[in-house]
Amino acid sequence: MIEQEKCLLRMKGITKRFPGVLALTDIGFDLRSGEVHVLLGENGAGKSTLIKILSGAYKNDEGKIFFDDVETTIHGTHHAMDLGIATCYQEFNLIPYLSVAENIFLGRFPKVKIPINMINKKKLYKDAQDIMDSIGIKLDVRSMVGSLSVAQQQMVEIGKALSMHAKIYILDEPTAVLTNKELDELFRVIRQLRSSGAGIIYISHRLEELPVIGDRVTVLRDGQKIATSDIKGISVDRLIEMMVGRPLKEAFPRVDVKIGKELLRVEGFTRDKCFYDINLNVKEGEIVGLAGLVGSKRTEVTRAIFGADPISKGKLYIDSKEIRIKSPRHGVRSGISYLPEDRKTHGLVLGMSVKDNISLASLKSSSIFNVIKDKHIEKKVNGYVEKLGIKTPSIHQRAKNLSGGNQQKVVIAKWLDTGCKVFLFDEPTRGIDVGAKAEVYSLMNQIIQAGAAIIMVSSELPEIINMCNRTYVMNSGRICAELSREEMTQEVILKYALVGSSEDNNEVVKEVN
Repeated sequence: MIEQEKCLLRMKGITKRFPGVLALTDIGFDLRSGEVHVLLGENGAGKSTLIKILSGAYKNDEGKIFFDDVETTIHGTHHAMDLGIATCYQEFNLIPYLSVAENIFLGRFPKVKIPINMINKKKLYKDAQDIMDSIGIKLDVRSMVGSLSVAQQQMVEIGKALSMHAKIYILDEPTAVLTNKELDELFRVIRQLRSSGAGIIYISHRLEELPVIGDRVTVLRDGQKIATSDIKGISVDRLIEMMVGRPLKEAFPRVDVKIGKELLRVEGFTRDKCFYDINLNVKEGEIVGLAGLVGSKRTEVTRAIFGADPISKGKLYIDSKEIRIKSPRHGVRSGISYLPEDRKTHGLVLGMSVKDNISLASLKSSSIFNVIKDKHIEKKVNGYVEKLGIKTPSIHQRAKNLSGGNQQKVVIAKWLDTGCKVFLFDEPTRGIDVGAKAEVYSLMNQIIQAGAAIIMVSSELPEIINMCNRTYVMNSGRICAELSREEMTQEVILKYALVGSSEDNNEVVKEVN
């Protein structure tokens, strides 16, 4: 390990204030050459603020920043890139109407200078394809980013950062929507960067990743630095205690609930060139998982059930009655709610307040003769803020000013307030810290104890295994297996997700068992 005086980066006494909020207080942080330094903390702890200062998006109010022991003032995002800092944010900075290649090299297009200064598209596509191939992702770089899944967009963000050939890489929740296969490829790339002498600041709420990829860890809580430690020799329980300020009793607080009648069933759900012949059901008191690799079309199936996307054929039954859901509004009226994987685009109205977002889907129940009962809504919303631990200075705060994890909690509160009986949760704990995850799981338990049902898409297999009664595994737009709680292991789920349903796969699964 490189000695501290040869650090790539040192930050001393970093303090940042926003109106009514002291976001960071006297933070010290350093990054060594060839190191993966994990930045850990609950949502709202100050991690995003710290890396935005480093990436030039914010300016610190107090403190100093040193690169290669030279004090430097970062004047903006372009200056940060010129200094050799590449940032992959948790919330994507991609343009949906441009191709993958154009997003990766936006503002840095290769040019043909003769006869005129034009974009060298041949080199643009080749260089972009080389980058995506290097991280093990099969993706046509001519594809529009808006047509990609969230997980594929995440890999494009990572590819964009890698294209800068930086000295320092900031990776903010890079694995939140990735399955194990993509995770392995990302870790391989990180190890290559580390061996080349680059420094990586790595933010993740997946604590099981830290000993695999990290060297040191710095924990923040409520805008203050709690400790910096070598990852070797520090337990997960101790990290959690430093993050939340108390011991966490149980990571997956699963409860056993009596299974009741069937609430939802789909038969033969098909959307041409997307998914085919989907047959699944969920009953009262159940949490049913949808597992699979990136591109397996799990999200597309849940969107179709909710009415957000059309189907080519198939039937949907609610309480054994066939219903044709034509739109999300019709889906909600039929008792179905949908928590999307992309909260910023599909889950929130970012310019509206926390109060307005939470009450948005249930205004009818909070009004009399179309007159909104504002005090009733405020009381109800304050209850959700307290129950879910949403960190906001006020329920009138705009959703765009919250951290990613707190935005997710607002979306969950919105659907809890509808009184729906079937909840479609697509990556419900994406970008949420370990303490908040346990709170979300407890809320899921309350939902099923109240007689409702949940279908959960998740890329975190421990979450699927520990919280679900049953799991459907998808491969290439088809359900290839239905596994009971007793049958679910990471190895079995991955075998089906990789190989699909076939006689050969049955033999492979037998070998695993």
